[in-house]
Amino acid sequence: MLKKIIIALLIINCISCQKDDDSEYEVIDLTDRLYAGGSTTLFTVTSNAFRTPAPNLTAAELDMHLLGDVDFESVFVTAPSTINPGLGPIFNNSSCISCHPRDGRAAFPDVITNRSGLLLRISIPGSDEHGGPLSAPGFGHQVQNQAIFGYQPEAQYNVAFTEITETFADGTSVTLRKPNYSLINTYTAVPGGAMLSPRIGPPVFGLGLLEAIPEASLVLLQDEFDSNGDGISGRANYVWDPVAGQMVIGRFGWKANTGSIRTQCAAAYVEDMGITNLLFQQETGHGQSNGSDGLGDDPELVEAILNQVVLYCQTLAVPAPRGIDNPVVQQGAALFERIECAKCHKPRQQTGYSPIAAISNQVFYPYTDMLLHNMGEGLADNRPDFRANGNEWKTRPLWGIGLTELVNGHTHFLHDGRARNLTEAILWHGGEAQNAKEKFKKLSKKEREALLAFLNSL
Repeated sequence: MLKKIIIALLIINCISCQKDDDSEYEVIDLTDRLYAGGSTTLFTVTSNAFRTPAPNLTAAELDMHLLGDVDFESVFVTAPSTINPGLGPIFNNSSCISCHPRDGRAAFPDVITNRSGLLLRISIPGSDEHGGPLSAPGFGHQVQNQAIFGYQPEAQYNVAFTEITETFADGTSVTLRKPNYSLINTYTAVPGGAMLSPRIGPPVFGLGLLEAIPEASLVLLQDEFDSNGDGISGRANYVWDPVAGQMVIGRFGWKANTGSIRTQCAAAYVEDMGITNLLFQQETGHGQSNGSDGLGDDPELVEAILNQVVLYCQTLAVPAPRGIDNPVVQQGAALFERIECAKCHKPRQQTGYSPIAAISNQVFYPYTDMLLHNMGEGLADNRPDFRANGNEWKTRPLWGIGLTELVNGHTHFLHDGRARNLTEAILWHGGEAQNAKEKFKKLSKKEREALLAFLNSL
C-alpha cells in the first residue's frame, strides 16, 4: 500500500513539473510601451482612434490641425468652381480621405475599376537624373484610372488571382491569393517593358514622429551586408526631395521612396487627384493627349492648404495599445521576439528636435526600423524605386494595426491589401523574413493565437 502511495505521489509530482500551457510561457512586460506615441498618445478605443489630434498641441497648432482636417476630407471638383476646384483631368480619387478612410487603411476594392484606395505605379527600365524611376511615356509615374467629363482615363485596372496554399506544422492550411495586375482599355499603347507596382492607402497617424527620427539613428540600424550573419540586411533608401533640393533618406511610401511629409502630400495632390501645387506645377498628364485641361490656372492648390494638410499629418495622435497586462498578450510579445519579427519591426524609436514641440524628443513605439528589406519573390513587384529593388519594401509600422477592423471595417494588409487577415500577412513574408515565417508556421495553434493577440493589442 505504501509503495502504491509513493508511486502515485511521484506521478503527481512529475505532472506538476510539466509545462502549464496557461501560465508558464515566457512573457514580456509591456508597461514601458503603453505610450506608443510618446506624449502624442491617445487612450481611446473608438472608430475615431486614427483621426484625433495629438493631445499635446499648442492652441495655434490645434487650430491649424483642425483646418487641415477639413482640407483632408474636402472633395475636389472640376474647374472652374468657387469651392475645391482643380480635379483631374485624369486622376485616381477626389479627396485625401478617400484613399485613407478615417485616416486609416484602405481596403482592397470589391470592384477594381471603381475609385478606391488602390493605385498602380508605372515606370520603364532605367532611372531618371536623380536615380529614381523612369517615367513611362504616355503614362508618367502613375496610372490614372479615372477622368473628368470629356476626358479618357489612361487605363482601367484589371486583376486576376493565383491561389497558394501554406500549411502549418499542426496540419492547418491557409489559402493565399496572389494578385496579378494588368491594364485594360488603355487610351494609348503601353510602352514595352513597363513595370507596374500596386499601392494601397496606408494609415496616416504618427507620421510626424517618424519624420523626426534623426537620420543618424536610422543609419545605425542598417546592416546592408548582414555583417552579424542573422540573415537580416536592412538598408535605407535615399531619394530626391524637391523641397530640400537634394538626396535625403527615404521615410514614407511603401518603398521609403519619399523623404518628407510635405513632398508626400504635394505628390499625392498632383498624382492622385490631378491638382497642381507649388512643388508640382504641371498637370499629371502634361504633354499627353488626354492630360491637360488647358485652363492655365496652375498651381491650383494654394500654399496655405498644403501647409495645413502637412501639419495635420504630422500631428495626429497615436492610439495606445490595449490589454498589455493580459498574460496572453505578454506571451505573444515574447513570441514576437522569439521568432525574430522584432529584428525588422523594432519596437522602440526616438525623435530628435522638431519645430513642433509636441513631437520633439519623444520615445515612442512604432514597431519599424524604417529600412528596406528583401521580402522575397512572393511580394516582389519587380520595379525599382531609387535604391529599393524589385524585392524590397520598407518595414511597415505595426502600431494601431489591431484597430483596423474597428476603424476601417476590414482586415486587409500589405502593400496592395492582398492579405485578408494578419495570419495571411505573416505567411506572405519571404526573403529576409523567411526564417521568421517558418518559425511562425511551427508554432502551436495556441501560440499563434497568442501572437495574434499581441498584434491586435497594438
